[in-house]
Amino acid sequence: MTSMAEAYMPRGMGGNVVSKIIAQRWRALNVMIKLLSSSPYLQTTMSMNSSVNEFILLGLTQDPRKQKAIFGVFLMFYLATLLGNFLIVVTIKRSRTLGSPMYFFLFYLSFADACFSTTIAPRLIVDAISQQKTISYNECMTQVFAVHFFACMGIFVLILMAFDRYVAICKPLRYTTIMNRHVCSVLVTLGWVGSCIHSSAQIVLALKLPFCGPNMIDHYFCDLQPLLKLACMDTYVINLLVVTNSGAICMVSFIILLISYVIILYSLRNYSAEGRRKALSTCTSHFIVVVLCFGPCIFIYTRPATTFPVDKVVAVFYTIGAPLLNPLIYTLRNAEVKIAMKMLWCSKV
Repeated sequence: MTSMAEAYMPRGMGGNVVSKIIAQRWRALNVMIKLLSSSPYLQTTMSMNSSVNEFILLGLTQDPRKQKAIFGVFLMFYLATLLGNFLIVVTIKRSRTLGSPMYFFLFYLSFADACFSTTIAPRLIVDAISQQKTISYNECMTQVFAVHFFACMGIFVLILMAFDRYVAICKPLRYTTIMNRHVCSVLVTLGWVGSCIHSSAQIVLALKLPFCGPNMIDHYFCDLQPLLKLACMDTYVINLLVVTNSGAICMVSFIILLISYVIILYSLRNYSAEGRRKALSTCTSHFIVVVLCFGPCIFIYTRPATTFPVDKVVAVFYTIGAPLLNPLIYTLRNAEVKIAMKMLWCSKV
């Protein structure tokens, strides 16, 4: 019979299928972003609604000494993020032992984290030592879309991972039937579609904002909250829509995850001490990621159109911190991943 690992991520055909799926979706996203940045609608909206064709990102600080420190520290963070997530992606793709649905979803979480970090960190790093901290209107709108797309994808994957743990612990006898490869692929595809819908809604709201004069964004990346401060219109309705969209996704997802983990913990009462220990170890890793991701997001996106000086620091936790810590949490607390990495990478040395 086919093993669980071979059923989800075989070395031959399965790995190629995952690669093709990633490549196809990445190409589709690139096409979408290119169409967005060069679309006549965006150009027309820009000319009609705005006299501003570029913005100035003020970054985390204006202190030259601190900017140099930011350059060094965040460059190391970004490289570590790429390295950690790359190791997870390659290890899961190449390993025969990491073929369960949990690692299938972890593959996509690491991919989304690497892309999410890449939409924000490089500009933050370059702007820290650059005299010109400008970003064009088109680039700003594209960044809004990409940031929300990959962030939303990461949130949906976390929900799928919690669902996988729920099925594994609460319905162990039906686990392989429920979480088969086709179901997992469909769930991930729905996550991509949902992320696209969310980010498209965000960009539509951003395109409706008219900018008539001030163009200094008090942030280190383009997002709707700081852009709302620059818009020369009453932004109450748009902010309400932002809270309804981003805020609702954060709150509802967080509540769903909390409920799922409460159910999982309640179900563990029937397990042996060793079974509870293993399940708790896995769920604790997931819960740490959930808190790191959702805590700052809820703080930023579920309140009225007000900004605080601490917002930029809070944003660092979910834009830089979470993608960096996810690989550490999932490797340092997971014996299977560590063993698979040793077997794969040590054999290549």
